[in-house]
Amino acid sequence: MIIVLLTGVIGFITIENYTLQEAFFMTIITVSTVGFTEVRPLSGSGMTFTSILIIISMGSYAYVISIVTGYIISGEFTHYFKNFKVNNKISKLENHVIVCGYGRNGKEACVNLQRHGIDFVTIEGGPLIVAKLREEQKVLFVEGDSTNERVLIEAGIERAKALITTLPKDADNVFVVLTAREMNPKLKIISRASEDASVNKLRRAGADNVIMPDKIGGSHMASLITKPDVLEFLDYLTLQAGETIILEEIFVNKLSSDFHHKSIRELQIKHLTDINIIGYKTPEGKFFINPDPEITLHPEAKIFVLGTQEQVASLLGAFAK
Repeated sequence: MIIVLLTGVIGFITIENYTLQEAFFMTIITVSTVGFTEVRPLSGSGMTFTSILIIISMGSYAYVISIVTGYIISGEFTHYFKNFKVNNKISKLENHVIVCGYGRNGKEACVNLQRHGIDFVTIEGGPLIVAKLREEQKVLFVEGDSTNERVLIEAGIERAKALITTLPKDADNVFVVLTAREMNPKLKIISRASEDASVNKLRRAGADNVIMPDKIGGSHMASLITKPDVLEFLDYLTLQAGETIILEEIFVNKLSSDFHHKSIRELQIKHLTDINIIGYKTPEGKFFINPDPEITLHPEAKIFVLGTQEQVASLLGAFAK
């Protein structure tokens, strides 16, 4: 289009001896076909040049219109607009979770994070999965390779609190863990592993937890034979979590300092809130199941409670800072 305008201006100046202003005006009214009267009557050469300029400009404009129309109809414009909105939302997230891979494990992780109201961003490079995510618009995602630092930065790794990597290849998961740990040393990292030999490698790379879905699945199926009611009960608790029943972990330092270094019996949590403390984790990482009432609560420790939403809210209300 610029070439057409320049050609018209130069042609009118050369052929008809128009001034720059007159030549520009004639070029504009010619290529736009508005039908205004020419500045001065055209010579034969001028008429021929004007006719050629009209034909060229019509072809150029038709080409531009077809490109723009195709861009809109094909969905590229819509994709750009959707990506802009998604990237804008991601840039505002803090203390969110990054899920690398939206396969079977990654999708299930996202469903559970969504159920508990936790902000997350998934990274996926598969064209078919990306197209589905873009169409559904239910999940914030970044298109790309999780092993690429630029993609992790785009997902907000510096502001994230945790990362879950569920890529099918253990080598890719190791690379993601190494990269993520270097970019955010405070990040909690959970990785999937397919081979036993990869577990130690992932831990050395910086993973806080390593999960083997196949081993867990096999163990779960075997337990359904040996102790079916126990597994069914645990499944019930898991499915109900976030709806009616809550299995919650609470940092002791989130409770009032008046209750620090006191025993569970002294706090009378069961009596005041009717909630059950089913576990205790010391600052050193040691777990106590169904802890003794005489255990003293350290400020850096955690308690694990089981109860309804109302009971947990009552606990936090009664003992909050």
